[in-house]
Amino acid sequence: MPVATEKRKARSGTFIDNLKLPVHRWFRYSAGFSAEWVKSVIEENRATSIFDPFVGSGTTLLAGDSCSIPSEGIESHVFVKRIADAKLSWDFDRKRFADFVSDFLARVENLNDVEDRSDDKLLGKIYDRETLSILERFRLSYLDCELPKEAKEAKLIWLGITSILRPCSHAGTAQWQYVLPNKKKNSSKSPFDAFNAYCDQVVADSFQVLTEGWHKNSSVSLHDARETIVTNREYDLLVTSPPYPNNYDYADATRLEMTFWKEVEGWKDLQSVVRKNLLRSCSQHSAAERLDLNSLLKEDLLSPVIDEIRPVCETLAEVRMTKGGKKTYHTMVAAYFSDLAKIFSNLRPIMAQGSKVCFVIGDSAPYGVHVPADRWLGELAVAAGFKGYSFEKLRDRNIKWDNRVHKVPLHEGNLWIEG
Repeated sequence: MPVATEKRKARSGTFIDNLKLPVHRWFRYSAGFSAEWVKSVIEENRATSIFDPFVGSGTTLLAGDSCSIPSEGIESHVFVKRIADAKLSWDFDRKRFADFVSDFLARVENLNDVEDRSDDKLLGKIYDRETLSILERFRLSYLDCELPKEAKEAKLIWLGITSILRPCSHAGTAQWQYVLPNKKKNSSKSPFDAFNAYCDQVVADSFQVLTEGWHKNSSVSLHDARETIVTNREYDLLVTSPPYPNNYDYADATRLEMTFWKEVEGWKDLQSVVRKNLLRSCSQHSAAERLDLNSLLKEDLLSPVIDEIRPVCETLAEVRMTKGGKKTYHTMVAAYFSDLAKIFSNLRPIMAQGSKVCFVIGDSAPYGVHVPADRWLGELAVAAGFKGYSFEKLRDRNIKWDNRVHKVPLHEGNLWIEG
């Protein structure tokens, strides 16, 4: 296999390549994966339609547009779904966009006496007073503009404001799970400069994708994949990357943005507003729901892997009592695979016979107890009616950090499931 192809496959579970690609780079999503790799999977399988049950920021659907095939997906994180919806508005009217950007910026310039939000427990720590005041003028000007919020151009203005929040902060606000108020950047951008650069990029990209022959035939819905999935067709390809069972809190990942837009007041709101709708992949979720391990292990959906999952969860229940945080990894693991079992059952009816399903997935080892996610998920998929599975390892994980809490070798790769 050519070296370039090997490198592309090895990075399939990362977002790094997308930073150079039109539309994909409009918002850097911490859990994204490679759009070029998705496009190669579409072409290699000669797919005529593609589905994604964990849309995230829209990578798979945009790859479908770039290949001019119908694509559809669902996303249960209300804020992330809005990001995807905005990026899928790449076929906007450029003149209308320019007119509304001009009107929007004029509103920003003329707006005075905005609320001082420097006393906010999060925003006040990561922005200086002047920057936060300008950003607040951006927020209010967007809310007050006459452009219908469902218009593609309005979605792009919203995305622009959202995408500059981290670059305009002086604090550590990279696209990771947590904001680090005490970590200072070497430099930060001004809101006006960052927003204008975003708008220039959006317009330039809109020309580029048309030159490349993109065709808009994609859609995303706000929906929980654990519930029945209704589509207008059967799909012959599914490419996705679900949350890993590694305690990453996807609700907390957008706390900065949702706090800015006043959709949450703080961390305490994340469970009721966001996390309750997500796959149970973090201990914050399982703890908030006060899950009972015995009840989870009795679920029929877990029967295909119960002989392996039971001792792992029971060991975690014991180990957690020796740890300071006593994190509820034991119920998180059981709930995670219960949720995925439901999702596989919901996916089987919408995937055509002979279809291909690819889950970019990694294993985990909470408190040093190994959770072989790829094998268990494969078994659950077969139990749901899929024909078989194989795992293609792409890279090792947990090998480069000196401060890692355990030394269990982990990997990441593609779980291929036969429809």
